[in-house]
Amino acid sequence: MKIGILGSGLMGGKLGRIWAACGHEVTFAYARSQSRLDRFARDAGAASGTVAEAVAGADAVLLAVHWSRTGEVLAQAGDLAGTVVLNCCVPLDDANENIVVGMTTSGAEELARLRPEARWVSCFNTNPSESFEPVFRSKGVGDGPAPQVLTCSDDAGARAVAGDLIRDIGFDPLDCGPLRNARFIEPFALATVELAYVQPGGPALTYRFDKLR
Repeated sequence: MKIGILGSGLMGGKLGRIWAACGHEVTFAYARSQSRLDRFARDAGAASGTVAEAVAGADAVLLAVHWSRTGEVLAQAGDLAGTVVLNCCVPLDDANENIVVGMTTSGAEELARLRPEARWVSCFNTNPSESFEPVFRSKGVGDGPAPQVLTCSDDAGARAVAGDLIRDIGFDPLDCGPLRNARFIEPFALATVELAYVQPGGPALTYRFDKLR
């Protein structure tokens, strides 16, 4: 699968590196410096380029930038018509302390309004990036159930593409319904921030929801 990574922070860097290790054709784009992109690409055995180059012909695109940068990135990405876009952005203020949209809308819905022809899936935004490598290393080891990634989308085909990429990392996708439910999921990201980065035990936090019989 050809995957464009729009954003060179912890989320984009770690997910892109693992997907490249799984054999996907990954292109990193959008960073403060070209040298950062080149380093990501070199370490992952992947490519780097402009946002337009990363999006062109991509089977899936990961949008992984700070909320304040989403408009700039989308402007460079074009209309994204027909493109599966995995959005892990949480609509936070510049201090990364408060959600700036909700509860009658969500960051995911606002992005979908900006690019209505894209095939949006909200995912990974409640998973600390520090969990990705440990989960990937333990994939297929033991008999225990995999941790989960909350997903929501209005597009069944896009949700299936996202599910395959989530399983590549070693997680199970947990379908949380239509994209409008992102307005309830995005605030949960702040709960996982508290559990991962404030409470003791380290940031490699995972979770799993199970229905009891």
